[in-house]
Amino acid sequence: MSEWIDISQALTNDMAHWPGDTPFSYSLTYTKEQTGSVNIGQMTSSLHTGTHIDAPFHFDSNGATIDQLHLDRYIGKAKVINVSHVEAITPAVLEAYNLKNVERLLLRTSLPNDPKRFPEQMPHLDPSIAPFLQKIGVYLLGVDMPSVDAPDSKDLATHHALHKHGVNILENIMLDHVDEGIYELIALPLSIPGADGSPVRAVLRPMKGSDSK
Repeated sequence: MSEWIDISQALTNDMAHWPGDTPFSYSLTYTKEQTGSVNIGQMTSSLHTGTHIDAPFHFDSNGATIDQLHLDRYIGKAKVINVSHVEAITPAVLEAYNLKNVERLLLRTSLPNDPKRFPEQMPHLDPSIAPFLQKIGVYLLGVDMPSVDAPDSKDLATHHALHKHGVNILENIMLDHVDEGIYELIALPLSIPGADGSPVRAVLRPMKGSDSK
C-alpha cells in the first residue's frame, strides 16, 4: 500500500502569517509536574495560518461557514499539475493539461514552499479560471500559496469568481516534493460552527493511473 504524503505546513511558533493577523502559538498551559498526571497544551491562531480552507463567509458576509460546507469535496481523487513555468495562471495555461474527469485540482506554482516566509509577491491566478474550472467539472482548487489572490488585494476577485462558479478553495499546501499525477486527497476542515476558515491536515496518496498531462 502506498504511503501517505503530508502536504500540510507544520504549525510552529515561528511560521509565517498574514501581516497584522494573529500568529500561531503553542505552549503548555500546565505540565505533568504541575498537574500530577498530564501535560495540557493550548494554542492561538488565525484560521488562515498554514494549510487551510476558506469558507465563503471569509469574503462574503452572507456566504456559507465552515460547518455548512460539503465534506466530500475535501476527500477523494485529485490531480496535481506543475504550473511553475508561468507567473500568470489562465485558462490557456490549464488547457495544456489533461483535466478530463478531474474534480479536485492542485496547482504547484513557482512559489517555493517556505512556511517561515510570507511572500511579498505570488503567481497570479486569473479570475477567468473560475468559469473554466466549472465548465470542466472541477469543484476544489488547491494552491501552494497563502491565497488565491494577491496579498494586497482588496476586491479578492479570484476568491469571488471561484465561489460564484462553485469552486471551493484550499490554500498553502506544500507541493515542492510532490510529482504531477493522480492522488487520493484528504484535507478535512475542523468542525467550527460559524467559522470563516479552518486549518487542515492535507495528505495525498498516489493512485494507479497517475499521469502528468
